[in-house]
Amino acid sequence: MGYVFAIRSERQLCSEVQVNLAYRWFCQLGIEDGIPDHSVFSRARHERFRQSDALRRVFESVVAKCIAAGLVGGEGFSIDASQIRADVDKKKRTPGDQPEG
Repeated sequence: MGYVFAIRSERQLCSEVQVNLAYRWFCQLGIEDGIPDHSVFSRARHERFRQSDALRRVFESVVAKCIAAGLVGGEGFSIDASQIRADVDKKKRTPGDQPEG
C-alpha cells in the first residue's frame, strides 16, 4: 500500500491503516484489531518484498497495460536527474538564491 499510494514512511502508513478501512482489510485486520508497530511494515518492505519479484511483476504489468492502451510507446525511457538545493543545516537560514560566502 505504501508504494501504491506513495506513503513513504512506515509511521505514516500506520496512521493511515488506523483510519482507513480498506487498508485494514488489505492488512487482514479487523475493525477492533490493534495496528502493528511501524517496524512490522518496515521489515515487510525491506525483507519480504525485496526477496520476491512481486513489485517488479506489478510494475511490468502496469507498463504493459499502458503500452496496450497507447499511453506510452515502450521504446525508450527518461530519468529526471534534476538537482535541488537542500537546506540541511537547520540553524543556518540562507535563501536558496543567495550565494553562500
